[in-house]
Amino acid sequence: MSIAGKHILVGVTGSISAYKSALLVRLLVKAGAEVQVVMTEAAQAFITPLTLATLSKRPALSTFVSSESGQSGNGSWNNHVELGLWADAIVIAPASANTLARCATGLCNNLLAAVYLSTRCPVFFAPAMDVDMYRHPTTVENLRRLESFGNHIIQAEHGELASGLIGEGRLAEPETIVQLLHEFFEKKDSPQEIGNLAGKRVLITAGPTQEPIDPVRYISNHSTGKMGYAIASAFAMAGAIVTLVSGPTTLSIAHPGIQRIQVRSAQEMFEAALLAFGEADIVVLSAAVADYTPAHPADRKIKKKETFFSLELTKTTDIAATLGTQKQPNQLMMGFALETDNEYENAIKKLHAKNLDWIVLNSLRDAGAGFGHDTNKITVIDKEGQTHEFALKSKDDVAQDLVNLVVQKLNPLQSPT
Repeated sequence: MSIAGKHILVGVTGSISAYKSALLVRLLVKAGAEVQVVMTEAAQAFITPLTLATLSKRPALSTFVSSESGQSGNGSWNNHVELGLWADAIVIAPASANTLARCATGLCNNLLAAVYLSTRCPVFFAPAMDVDMYRHPTTVENLRRLESFGNHIIQAEHGELASGLIGEGRLAEPETIVQLLHEFFEKKDSPQEIGNLAGKRVLITAGPTQEPIDPVRYISNHSTGKMGYAIASAFAMAGAIVTLVSGPTTLSIAHPGIQRIQVRSAQEMFEAALLAFGEADIVVLSAAVADYTPAHPADRKIKKKETFFSLELTKTTDIAATLGTQKQPNQLMMGFALETDNEYENAIKKLHAKNLDWIVLNSLRDAGAGFGHDTNKITVIDKEGQTHEFALKSKDDVAQDLVNLVVQKLNPLQSPT
């Protein structure tokens, strides 16, 4: 297996989800990895060092110096620099809000933070906390900041939380984390990493947007982000440097060539895309962006009173059209059109009105296509009027078809003939 023989350092922090770290360690050891656990002091209130030491077959470390009554009983120095250099990957699971803030700001007051600051290997943060903590602007910013440093964020899952609330914040399942590590090392060690798009910078938007009505409610759509994430992976596998501007999804990424920027609203997606647009060679706008947003979102929960309730909406910025007006001759742009009526005619209008090089047409009339499916059926129309029709296939295969179209477009420009 891809993680067999790898040195994996598992960081465990103070969260009720710490009990899952035992299964994570067990699965990693079973897959052939060498595992070293580093715990925060708060983590020991939720799971004992003895449990994790038994499963990992190494002492579970938590302090810079092992006391006589502590982990090794010999007063030895737990060298954070050596630990950081030993690891092929660090997985902090669960990553509490406190640890995310500590690592995002460089606060180095425990062994785990010191190891994080000392390491040169990929680092994966798997957050776990209550829904309001997870959505708080400081946590969102800390996750964005950590990802901007090149770290990988394994998004928390949606479900019932320890508080009894329902929402995002559950630690990703240990099996999911291990699978992501497998995929990461398989791609990292694969000779296919250097491909036809090596060095090209690709900007991709993916997923839905959420337009706030009040602090509790929002307007959104059924997009899962699966298509956009598959496209990001396909471009990264072809050697491109990918910036993925993603609306809220439950999806994770593991490829080191992908930098994800998480946003929620259409305005946030526009601002993030605009910021990255200037350096992009290729732009793929696959997100399902809201066309309208509440004009006056409430700052408190709107109480149910009247039988009828009206909501004033205002248009959002058309991301594709705006970027299309700024497009340079060396840039290529691909947009998406999900239609239900007059599909081809509407797609052609978007292609030309937004100055695109390709428009990818989906029809909700096609079984297995559209939101929520693992498959898709597309027709791609280019600005020269050529139509490329593809059969129903997995979204990973669809993504590869789109990458192939871009490579075919670029090849004549790169070839001396």
